[in-house]
Amino acid sequence: MEAGKASTHFDAIVIGAGQAGPPLAVALANAGQRVALIERKDFGGTCVNTGCIPTKTLLANARVAHMARRASDYGVSTGAVAVDMKKVKARKDEVSGSSRDGVEKMLRTTPNCSVHGGHARFVDDHSIEVDGKRLGAERIFINVGGRAAIPPIDGLESVSHLTNSSMMGIDFLPAHLAIVGGSYVAIEFAQMYRRFGSRVTILQRGPRLVTREDEDVSKAMFDLLVDEGIDVRLDVQQIAVRQSGAGIVVEATTRQAKSEIAASHLLLATGRMPNTDDLGLENTSVQRDARGYIVVDDVLQTSAAGIWALGDCNGRGAFTHTSYNDYEIVVANLLRGESRRVSDRIVTYAVFTDPPLARVGMTEAEIRKAGRRALVGTRPMTHVGRAYERGETRGFLKVLVDANTQLILGACFLGIEADEAIHCVTDVMYARMPCTTITHAVHIHPTVSELIPTVFEDLKPLEGT
Repeated sequence: MEAGKASTHFDAIVIGAGQAGPPLAVALANAGQRVALIERKDFGGTCVNTGCIPTKTLLANARVAHMARRASDYGVSTGAVAVDMKKVKARKDEVSGSSRDGVEKMLRTTPNCSVHGGHARFVDDHSIEVDGKRLGAERIFINVGGRAAIPPIDGLESVSHLTNSSMMGIDFLPAHLAIVGGSYVAIEFAQMYRRFGSRVTILQRGPRLVTREDEDVSKAMFDLLVDEGIDVRLDVQQIAVRQSGAGIVVEATTRQAKSEIAASHLLLATGRMPNTDDLGLENTSVQRDARGYIVVDDVLQTSAAGIWALGDCNGRGAFTHTSYNDYEIVVANLLRGESRRVSDRIVTYAVFTDPPLARVGMTEAEIRKAGRRALVGTRPMTHVGRAYERGETRGFLKVLVDANTQLILGACFLGIEADEAIHCVTDVMYARMPCTTITHAVHIHPTVSELIPTVFEDLKPLEGT
């Protein structure tokens, strides 16, 4: 761009149309501010295009196939089950596309909000270049999200591979899908494609799956996947890959032995990294940490005055709901005179396997590390009427309570409708009320939630606290 060229001035610039950016742009515009929103590719960000919405749509398709195969358990005859992957992808594309189009339409029809297509780069703390134009504002909000991290694997440069993003483009059934990784993305795709009909092998470098969880959860998830016919290999110390005809050979070395897996496709699901490396942040006073995440304070302000960072790029949450909560915090503080902070947020999320895993608050390991005296209550899903009636009794409910205050420290539910039932606990934790708030409540029968009060009524000392 020509040196000294004048910039178009706005009250606020929002970079990125993920989960936090669009509602923030609309809120600021509705407050009378002149707002520019910049998006270089797909409106809606990861959630709408390659994350929550499309993957959960695919998971729903996979569950239908799974339940159709189980139909005889319920006295229903269906015949052979076939999955048309082209139709599966078409349904996913329709659901995802509708959400993406809705976000774009909302932004383009909002008064005071102008949409700019292209890649944004900082010129300085208050100036952005995009598509040959310079935009300026006293307030700039970064919502650029993240992408799949590619691990160092011998031979990877000569082998085609997939990520969670490129998986959204396939309309065929991989004969044998090898997945490197053992956390949430890996296990969701593993179960999904096994149910579609692929052979699936998981290669996990650690000693157990979903290592962020307690060991009982990791074991339950391992058993779930193995029971569905997924080959799960743990403690993989080294991985190498090479092309072999139309397929891929994966060499996996564990402490015990080296083995070769002949796969048709390779999916890398080993974590995420922020999209902050090509924003021109070196031209600003915005600080990043060693992993590239933008450093923010408790109200999401960066080290540069007038610049905020929201969503996955700030490292303060890796979920759609935490990104949206970032938007709520910023809007509440800037427009409503409130004082909301990131540190008020309670960690909560779900893994959308079938059955789902849902967690809120602390794990057993975190409680022990913090030196808290705690109580624990558990119930198997076989005791839940809703689960028993539906023939889906895998899993358990677990709650953790402070032994001194009776405040809830955390909960982990693995089982049918766990992702919905967990909010019963979440809301009481936000209210900072004791667990008796739940035990004194009357829940509807027969539901999953009805057993939650009984779990809190049978608490025992947590070992090691």
